[in-house]
Amino acid sequence: MDFEVPADIEATLEEIDAFIEREIQPLEAQDDNIRFFDHRREFARTDVEAGGIPAADWEALLAEMRRRADAAGWLRWALPAEYGGHDASNLEMAIIREHLAGRGLGLHNDLQNESSIIGNFPTVLMMRDFGTDAQRAAWMPGFLDGTRRLAFGLTEPAHGSDATYLETTAVRDGDEWVINGQKRFNSGLHHATHDIVFARTSGDPGSPVGITALLVPTDAPGFNIDFYWWTFNMPTDHAEVTLTDVRVGDDAVFGRVDHGLELAQHFVHETGSARRPRRWVRRNTASTRPSPTPTPGSPGASRCLATRRSSSRWSSSTPTRPCSAR
Repeated sequence: MDFEVPADIEATLEEIDAFIEREIQPLEAQDDNIRFFDHRREFARTDVEAGGIPAADWEALLAEMRRRADAAGWLRWALPAEYGGHDASNLEMAIIREHLAGRGLGLHNDLQNESSIIGNFPTVLMMRDFGTDAQRAAWMPGFLDGTRRLAFGLTEPAHGSDATYLETTAVRDGDEWVINGQKRFNSGLHHATHDIVFARTSGDPGSPVGITALLVPTDAPGFNIDFYWWTFNMPTDHAEVTLTDVRVGDDAVFGRVDHGLELAQHFVHETGSARRPRRWVRRNTASTRPSPTPTPGSPGASRCLATRRSSSRWSSSTPTRPCSAR
């Protein structure tokens, strides 16, 4: 295997460095913005009086960073060309992520909150791959200009590591779904317009089939943010949520009914791609041999959650293999 960085990617890294030095480092240095990255960073970033969520001036700085990066053509670099991106390959993005992380903590790249001049847009790829035509038309512009933001509501007070036992339910009532339940560590709710709520719509506890993803407005009647959990690294965006008789229409169904964990897997794969070093990609793309298929009825089959569809983890030549237990 050739471990040399291709010349075109090397040239891209040089252009990225030039942009950082020209546009981002001066912004980081002005108005004592370095307080967000030195020993003062946790207190500087945190609005303690508002429950520990990100402070407004910290969020404003990140917004200006993203604006400059987008204007220069870097923010959407990893996205498909149809969404203003560069169609960057897995190899290119792995090298870029490692390069940005290697520069150290700064406004250009921060692994704590996954902000970067080259954005990570898991919700864009989720909507591309699972949304309806109407949803894509309504949501895509907002994802890219920041007017629509999705939070991620999977984990619950009694069920964290195994989402197949989640207790939140969505029950049909005419042409609506009525949602009841709780979510814990519901990420991104401090500025989200909608929450992806995973709820059981059929099947038995422990079954990966029967869970549906629903796009729920955060201002819907019955949707309540109880508080935000304080975390090891502050600020926090991890909310405790209670849903009481929250109603949404069929247009809120995200992906296939009863197969919402497909979206959960897709989200985790795409979000994780912002942190994976180059050696991870080398290890996982060195072989194109398919993984063993679980035997129906085996523990592996019963825990099979979703089809591998992550465009950043798997190359376009990697075959899509549905779980045998489906």
